[in-house]
Amino acid sequence: MEAKGAHAATMIDVSDKAVTARAARAEAWLTASAEVVARVRAGAVEKGDALRVAEVAGLAGAKQTAFLLPMCHPIGVSGAEVRAEVASDTRLRVVASARTLDRTGVEMEVLTAAAIAALTLYDMLKLYDPGMVIGPVRLLEKSGGKHGDWNADVGGQP
Repeated sequence: MEAKGAHAATMIDVSDKAVTARAARAEAWLTASAEVVARVRAGAVEKGDALRVAEVAGLAGAKQTAFLLPMCHPIGVSGAEVRAEVASDTRLRVVASARTLDRTGVEMEVLTAAAIAALTLYDMLKLYDPGMVIGPVRLLEKSGGKHGDWNADVGGQP
């Protein structure tokens, strides 16, 4: 007998949805001290090239999204890109994009990629500034699927 108010965990059934081309792009920000960002710019991070390591970690995160998020469908990511860059004297920015031909979109994959890349930056730089802040992490745009195209109306840095 099911307890009153109890609900079963349900993964949405997408088997009736058409396979279509879908794409998405997301960003994540890391705010740090000017000294930390100067280290990143100069390539003077003890653990290595923080921006390149974060990019690779972001790609790995995109590929592991369905394992990290229990209600997320595993999809075939046909292509992905993660770019990490110095955005200002105190901010690093990650932009992740991905594409698929599938029954559901890649929004969660790009959000995961951006977040994992930002977490990797934090991990590599925490020695110098444990007070760094990650965020916002947000979807910038998506295309394809039942609901069509969507854009966050990006107007520069948040």
